[in-house]
Amino acid sequence: MEARTVRTLLLNPPRTSTAELLAQAAAWRGYEVLAHAGRAEGRETHWYGGPLAADALAGRLGLGLLEPADEWLATVPHPLLRRAVRLTTLAEARSLQERAFVKPPSAKIDLLPAAVYEDASALPAGLDALTPVLVSGVVEFAAEYRLFVLDGEVAAGSRYAVHGRPDPAPLDAGARAFAREVLAATAGGLPSAVCVDVGRLVGGGWAVVEANMPWFAHCYAAEPDRVLDVVMRAAGPLARVGERDLPFLRATAARVGDTP
Repeated sequence: MEARTVRTLLLNPPRTSTAELLAQAAAWRGYEVLAHAGRAEGRETHWYGGPLAADALAGRLGLGLLEPADEWLATVPHPLLRRAVRLTTLAEARSLQERAFVKPPSAKIDLLPAAVYEDASALPAGLDALTPVLVSGVVEFAAEYRLFVLDGEVAAGSRYAVHGRPDPAPLDAGARAFAREVLAATAGGLPSAVCVDVGRLVGGGWAVVEANMPWFAHCYAAEPDRVLDVVMRAAGPLARVGERDLPFLRATAARVGDTP
């Protein structure tokens, strides 16, 4: 019984720089940091790592994995997006006749990289026609920022790119102000623990980039201990997921809850 009360952070190898920072923060809190799933069985386990490995382990470890809904970005008010965005299928996207940014809603797909496609002819042919995709107008960001959000407030954040090139730095006042505006308008449609990326446009003004699961997000220059708070909520024991977050459970985790 004693082993079942041990709280652990399981990291999916190979460890990234963010995983190392989170491991240090978790160890300072007294968590046991593990690299092998077998040692995490029967414990209160939290997860940081990729979605494919998480899907394979969720049932075995009783993980509750939170992620934003596929359609969330398309529901953000236009003044916060500064472009048209719609959730559709790859089949429908193949009818595109104009330049557009196309990406999977959440999980990365090697055959369908998030990118600007000049027209439908550039889209990959080897994927299921019903694959969900987000199609958006093309905008250019001068700088992009990652926000680790907990209960509708920014817990930690970092700039991560300038003109598309990696350039981590602390959040500036403009990013914080826009973050407050975005969360005031949209936090109700997001998990209680989530990553939201925003950016400053080349022509001026701000726009939402996307939302993602914190348990597979780089922290860049964000404070690791605060990032860990968000990760722990977003990827922990299924039994601890609050009622508010049940609609945001990743499908694998939801199936665990349905298992007799």
